[in-house]
Amino acid sequence: MAELECLPLASGQQGEGVCLQVRLGPYWFLLDCGLTDLSPLFHTGLSSEGSSEGNVPWAGVFCSHAHSDHGRGLKELHAIAPDLPIYTSEVTSRLLPLAWADPALAPPEFCVPLAWRTEYQIQPNLSAKLLPSGHLPGAASLSLTYTAKDREYSILYTGDFFLSNSRLVESLRLEDFRGLSPDVLIIEGSYGTAKHPHRRSQENDLATKIIEAIATGYSVILPVSRIGIGQEILMLLRSHHQFTGKDIDIWVDAAIALGCDAYLDLLPYLPNSVRNFAQHQPLFWDKKVRPHVGRIESGQQLNREPCILLVDKHSDWTEWLDRWARPWLILLPEFQSRGSNFLNTSFPHASAKIDTYLLADHSDVAGTTQLIHNLKPQHIVFMHGSADYLADLANLDELSNRYHVHCPPSGKRLELAVGESFHGAIPPRSDRAALQPYEGELAELDSAVVLTLPAEITADSRWINFADTGLVEARWQGEELIIRGLTQRELLSGELSDAGNDNLRVCGNCQFYRGQRCLNLASPLSGLKVSRDGYCLAFEGIAENTE
Repeated sequence: MAELECLPLASGQQGEGVCLQVRLGPYWFLLDCGLTDLSPLFHTGLSSEGSSEGNVPWAGVFCSHAHSDHGRGLKELHAIAPDLPIYTSEVTSRLLPLAWADPALAPPEFCVPLAWRTEYQIQPNLSAKLLPSGHLPGAASLSLTYTAKDREYSILYTGDFFLSNSRLVESLRLEDFRGLSPDVLIIEGSYGTAKHPHRRSQENDLATKIIEAIATGYSVILPVSRIGIGQEILMLLRSHHQFTGKDIDIWVDAAIALGCDAYLDLLPYLPNSVRNFAQHQPLFWDKKVRPHVGRIESGQQLNREPCILLVDKHSDWTEWLDRWARPWLILLPEFQSRGSNFLNTSFPHASAKIDTYLLADHSDVAGTTQLIHNLKPQHIVFMHGSADYLADLANLDELSNRYHVHCPPSGKRLELAVGESFHGAIPPRSDRAALQPYEGELAELDSAVVLTLPAEITADSRWINFADTGLVEARWQGEELIIRGLTQRELLSGELSDAGNDNLRVCGNCQFYRGQRCLNLASPLSGLKVSRDGYCLAFEGIAENTE
């Protein structure tokens, strides 16, 4: 029997939370508990090893960070097994109540906080060490080591991690992880093989999208989680040069406000740049320095518009759209909205538009592979992402040719033998989809190029979204040609922008509109990326230029 095992109870696919059981020698350990129903914990075949109410088989539980998909089941688990130690960082122990529907009902001090980069002996021959992993204040990776008679066995679990600095969280530092060389690396693959632009570029694009909407009379609503991206966006709007001094009201609903207050209580744990900012002006709540930020209560009326509204994505936030008959721009996170029927939802007033933005808080493929190559594990277990995205990662040549790579579904126990030599690529496993590149043909005609692909490509679950409209967009990326499907939303946006009328006084019909930017030096939007349906007083139609 292998000394190391992994049993995913919920691997973060299809909207489920994250919960994994691992075994090192005689010890079972629980990694995160994002379950809404704890019954899988007690139907895993471990009952014969001592599982019963109040008497559980685990040596401990680790909570990587305070997002609900990683910690929402911990309160119920603590009620069942109050003596089971729940290890986490100090910051996560204080943020964790926000993962539950009613934070006020959180058990007092039920977590065991561990200091950063310190090795703790939590059981005989079993040690644990926490390392900061970016993503969210307090987010941690866990290194578990079991010392047997013949050798040490180690598992590293990253939870959610991010190798870039964000406004309120410092990045994962590779120097903390060098030299660990775990036998097994359990790592997230939320973004699959996607490559992202620089974080600052993402922030600039989001800021531009919001400021353009405000300039054209639209109020902006952003559904976000209680902690994380919501506070990042607030800090971005408070400090970005496009918003500094702008007479704009930013409103935050009650759930997001709880998260903001929790961040304020944790100010000593936030980066130096944030603490320096807070010495000169309030971090969030401010009625003096523009843009103004305030709390909004249910039923409150807004006297000024347009405005920006941050709401809890798990609430019935569409009521805000019904309450105020005004033009709304709904901004949804790009990866969370893919494949969502919400993008085609109709609202009571036709002036509501939907768009997406990218403000990544997980590492892309470059960061994921960089961390893996620094650690050089024998086994890689991918979790937390769609099955397609995880399979894409698992089938990268640079990984499959060097490591034993696994993408186990929930409920599949995985034995992880160590010490074996590894020669060449591993054939496809039953726990990993074998995604092979599709070979096609090109036919160059006089007026077009025809690309022919095999019919089996349609069997992939992503085909429905790709072929939604039957239209595609192609662009060069280095020496590669990237092809993507155009969505109904993008087509509708284009139709609304042009409206089939060249006489509309909108940016798309202005002679100074080039490459989605305004080139009119007399315009207040000069040099900025502008919407085709935008408008300013410096408009000069194309027809006016030809007379």
